[in-house]
Amino acid sequence: MTFTDVEEGRSALGRSLLERKDLSSDWVPSFAAVPRAAFLPDVMWPYDMDTGGTVAVDRRVDPAVWEGYADADVPVVTQWDDRASDGPGHVATSSASMPSVVFRMLRDLDVQPGHRVLEIGTGTGWNAALLAHRLGRDNVVSIEIDATVADAARRRLGAFGSLGLVLTRDGALGDPGGAPYDRVIATAGLRRIPAAWLEQTRPDGLIVAPWGTHYSNADAVARLTVTKSGAGGPFTGPVEFMKLRAQRLPFTGHQGHVPDGVAGADRSRTTVTEAELLGSGRFDARTFAIGLLVRDCHQQVAPKREGTRPVWFYGLTDRSWACVVFRDERPEAVVHQCGPRRLWDEVSLALRWWQDADEPGYERLGLTVTPHGTHRAWLDTPDHSWPL
Repeated sequence: MTFTDVEEGRSALGRSLLERKDLSSDWVPSFAAVPRAAFLPDVMWPYDMDTGGTVAVDRRVDPAVWEGYADADVPVVTQWDDRASDGPGHVATSSASMPSVVFRMLRDLDVQPGHRVLEIGTGTGWNAALLAHRLGRDNVVSIEIDATVADAARRRLGAFGSLGLVLTRDGALGDPGGAPYDRVIATAGLRRIPAAWLEQTRPDGLIVAPWGTHYSNADAVARLTVTKSGAGGPFTGPVEFMKLRAQRLPFTGHQGHVPDGVAGADRSRTTVTEAELLGSGRFDARTFAIGLLVRDCHQQVAPKREGTRPVWFYGLTDRSWACVVFRDERPEAVVHQCGPRRLWDEVSLALRWWQDADEPGYERLGLTVTPHGTHRAWLDTPDHSWPL
């Protein structure tokens, strides 16, 4: 691959991001000056949109393919299982996000000259380098919990001339010594907004973070304005990030909930269809909304086989579980429920609420957080809220 080919690939990505309005004009100079490829390792695992899985790519073996993925709008896994495995493992634990997601979140961050930014989750260092180019490296502090990932990011940032302060510590604690900050941005998925971030952000400052519930792995970007009484604001759109280590899913697995199969469970039927429940997939707003209403519940959608798809629900504070089994061409689905909670009843009521509210998208939903850690979700305005 020639230099011209590489530049054309980056230019094509930039044009695509601009056309889709993911890349705003004020971030174009940083996009042009700071290539993602400079922050990616020789061996990486891009997500292949055609197959729905990751592929291993080695720059030393096939530089053209490597460069192609580096300049593609795809997420790239850079670590598996917290370094317990060298190749594809069970859980991806560090990555480079899709460029479209990176620039949408930077747009939401609304940085201005002179702002100081605290980044949670250094990863490859690309996001920190983009911020450093825009604001100056002395105005950007990044935190990474994994020492190996942090060291690699420092080397890449240093080689690129963008090395600011990269701290190796738990990002949930923030950086009290450097506070207050004008902006806080997280590149790890959250289930709770740490109180330390509110304390370390100036009044009228912003926190931009991927936030969600344990109901699904998908998140939404929360854009929270900080005040003396806490922080709050709307969700701006769906994303999916690796979770903050201390906030990963506390799920013991299917066998711990359903050791004897469905024998002994209560059985009923529902007229809710597969399309009504799942919509367009894991990023559908209805799935996110259901998670806001059904607390301490995890959903797993099984693959469809021979026209049959089970969808499971597991209680995270007890052993309650439910399963709805959809079959093609059947007007009703069979429901199994077991335990003190009737999880399917809760889920179907939440789905009905979403439908009755005119099927709100992410932009009508929001989050409020108090300094004491209380989280409330809301529809349209904080006046119509409920506890999480």
